[in-house]
Amino acid sequence: MSHKHQSLLSWRPLAGRELPLLAALFLSLALVTAGYVLWLPDVSALKTKNPKVTSYMLLSELRDRAKGRKSRRLMLWRSLDRISPNLRNAVVASEDDNFYQHSGIDWDSTLEALRTDWEEKRLARGGSTITQQLARNLYLSPSKNPFRKLKEMLIAKRLEKELGKRRILELYLNVVEWGRGIYGAEAAARTYFGKPASDLTPEEAAALAAVLPSPRRYNPVGGTRFMERQKRRIIARMSADGYLPEGYGEEDGEAPEASTATAAGVPSTVSTSPAAGAAEGFSSPR
Repeated sequence: MSHKHQSLLSWRPLAGRELPLLAALFLSLALVTAGYVLWLPDVSALKTKNPKVTSYMLLSELRDRAKGRKSRRLMLWRSLDRISPNLRNAVVASEDDNFYQHSGIDWDSTLEALRTDWEEKRLARGGSTITQQLARNLYLSPSKNPFRKLKEMLIAKRLEKELGKRRILELYLNVVEWGRGIYGAEAAARTYFGKPASDLTPEEAAALAAVLPSPRRYNPVGGTRFMERQKRRIIARMSADGYLPEGYGEEDGEAPEASTATAAGVPSTVSTSPAAGAAEGFSSPR
């Protein structure tokens, strides 16, 4: 008998003994995965209680400590009425244009993101709504694991059912990151512009909204070409959505408040100096 036939004969009984073990392992993994996806947090407390910490904050601080860096957490809670409509509208226009129409998931954006991911053979786009981003910030991680994405969707549906749009937007604007250790609109406004979130101009709001996709990579007052393009894009979208007068921010525009902006839509009063953002213990991020 050849060596090949001897190997096949010796393998068959081994496979027979291992099949039940493999089946049990597969079933266990399936149950754990189902439990992870289907176990959802109770979000009803968020109707009246403001979260003091989120999953994203804790993970970020763990990463900082692992790198030997001192972590910080700058956060000042503000009700939605104390956050400038300019910022509320800039964030909706840039992050989730259909925020007030969908019920937690924008299926058109999700399908478009899936098509992009398929074409580029990588997880290039997320397609997450503001509600999904809030779910991820509060309870999950930045991982692009498909099971995490599914759980994000389920939590988002629960948030929409329990809280409603106004409370969801208020929570989002108070917990989202705007730079290393800078959380929420009030901390961001004071750090970068030296003013409360209630006083943000359209240009300042657009600058803050522009960094949301990657808040540790971009600086709202950095003045890079990319940031200027993003701010102009957001201003144009706000105008198109009716949040600003038509033509606001254009070179020949004469809309109210536009006198403080340059032709590129950048506020002339904003300084990129670290001292410019100092207010009540806040300092410009490194």
